[in-house]
Amino acid sequence: QVQLVESGGGLVQPGGSLRLSCAASGRIFRINVMGWYRQAPGKERELVAAITSGGSTNYADSVKGRFTISRDNAKNTVYLQMNSLKPEDTAVYLCNVDLIRDFKLYDCWGQGTQVTVSS
Repeated sequence: QVQLVESGGGLVQPGGSLRLSCAASGRIFRINVMGWYRQAPGKERELVAAITSGGSTNYADSVKGRFTISRDNAKNTVYLQMNSLKPEDTAVYLCNVDLIRDFKLYDCWGQGTQVTVSS
C-alpha cells in the first residue's frame, strides 16, 4: 500500500503565506511526477503546480510568481510554498503522485487539506 500524508493547510489572511507538505510512504520503486491540485466549492478540480523527478516545474497561470513547488526525493516529499495568498486561493488542496511499484504505474491522491484565505 502507498499512503500520501498531507499537512500545512489552515486559515490565513490575504497576503499571508502557507507551506503545504505531502509525504509518500510504502513500497515505492520510483516516483515520477508530484503535484498539487485544488478544488473549490462548485468548481472543477484544477492543477496548481507539478514537478518532475528531474525538477522541471509547471504552474497554473493564476499562481505563477506566488507559489513555488519543490520536492525532496530522498524523503518522497513534495512541498508547495504559497505566498501572497488571495481569497480566490481558498480550496481543498490535494497532493497527486505518479509512481511505480511492482512494475506498474499508479496515480495516487492524498486526502486533501483545506486552505482558507480570509480576513
